[in-house]
Amino acid sequence: MIIVEDWGLIEYKEAWDKQKVYADEVYNRKKASTLVLCEHPSVITIGKTGSESNIITKPDFLKQLGIDVFEIDRGGDVTLHNPGQLVGYPIFNLADYKQDLHWFLREIEHCIIELLEDYKIKSGRVEGLTGVWIEHFRKICAIGLHCSRWVTSHGFALNVHNNLKEFDFIVPCGIKDKDVTSIERELGIRIEISEIKKKCTEIFEIHF
Repeated sequence: MIIVEDWGLIEYKEAWDKQKVYADEVYNRKKASTLVLCEHPSVITIGKTGSESNIITKPDFLKQLGIDVFEIDRGGDVTLHNPGQLVGYPIFNLADYKQDLHWFLREIEHCIIELLEDYKIKSGRVEGLTGVWIEHFRKICAIGLHCSRWVTSHGFALNVHNNLKEFDFIVPCGIKDKDVTSIERELGIRIEISEIKKKCTEIFEIHF
């Protein structure tokens, strides 16, 4: 059994700090494994294998736009969060499931693929890369995890109806020959993020 919490639109740093508190509580059995769903104001994050060289916009311009940059402890390279993107933080104790981070990452991908199927969007994986893709070259969901003492944090970022032009500020995930997409772009219509949150909750509750 998992808990699902909706943090709404929350500043990235505040959410990161809260994740750390939750991870400690989950490890110490003070809290059940928890899936956090939220959105962030526009922000760029650099994972453990990332490089600032994959931010291709001048820092002064980002500052003018109010876009902060954080170097964080998740796996992966550079990504961007902004409103209209569903961010999910599964803070799970893998001791209750399977102590295998690779397995957990694949399970998250499977949940997102299943969610997209509900909208007749055919998606899948690309060998050697993480995340969920459309036709192998358009990324619709980025995934980057951190795991300590078999408790996970960070998670996935599913593009729903966010401003994809802001991804021009970076080389998404350090991959130069791939594009990014969203549910809105694929369907040609806007789906409210509240609806996506509900479906995501249902799927994760079944899987976990």
